[in-house]
Amino acid sequence: MIDFHTHIFPEKIAARTLAFLESRCHTRPCTNGMADGLLASTREAGLAFSVVMPVVTKPSQFDSINRFAAGMLDPEEGLLSFGGIHPDNTDYKEKLRQIRDMGMKGIKLHPDYQGVMINDIRYKRIISCASELGLIVSVHAGFDPGYPECVHCPPDLAREVIRDVQPERLILAHMGGFRRWDEVEEYLVGEDVWFDTAVVFGVIPDEQFLRIVRSHGAERILFGTDSPWAGQREFVEYMNRLPLTEDERDKIFQGNAKALLGMESYSKAR
Repeated sequence: MIDFHTHIFPEKIAARTLAFLESRCHTRPCTNGMADGLLASTREAGLAFSVVMPVVTKPSQFDSINRFAAGMLDPEEGLLSFGGIHPDNTDYKEKLRQIRDMGMKGIKLHPDYQGVMINDIRYKRIISCASELGLIVSVHAGFDPGYPECVHCPPDLAREVIRDVQPERLILAHMGGFRRWDEVEEYLVGEDVWFDTAVVFGVIPDEQFLRIVRSHGAERILFGTDSPWAGQREFVEYMNRLPLTEDERDKIFQGNAKALLGMESYSKAR
């Protein structure tokens, strides 16, 4: 099993970063927010590895965040990381090539923390270039409790990007749009895009989750938690209680992630 959506921070800033996010989002973390905490949680949950999604909140962070991310490229040890980029990085083509050449499989974009609407031309250019380079793009979609005043990636604008850019491997986190699932069903189900399950269990009604899985296709759903903002073991247990078929469960827990990452032959068992 693979968790396709997690977060960690460097040791020197982890405690204050978690404290800030906890106060802003009113959500208690389930780990210490560092690599050792995520590794312990990953193993406790019976996961093969977790994929870390770094968020670049200002252009000057590009180098430091991606150096840190590049140190997490060993799924045999339990962690893998995407890279990060900010829409105000004007040399985005070169920076995306750097991410690819560092060995990372994709990039994370967070429109709320980056303060840009998803259909902005800067995002469209980044997503298009990333796709040309063979990079996966994961985007925070829907409501974010840290920035409740504006949803920067609502389902209708996400569909605009999909149709304009036609990215090959785009993931919209939180089942296509956190707390905007009626709009997900209206605008995004059936589009050429993946959804992940990050921090949705216990929030989205089970029947709506199952309906989206089956109408969109289980082959386009990825298991994710948003750790440390949800418990990995608890999410595994929740998934196992849902009335999914074994084929659906296998695709969501691991098959789809392995295919996206080009790791179909990966068979490490814990």
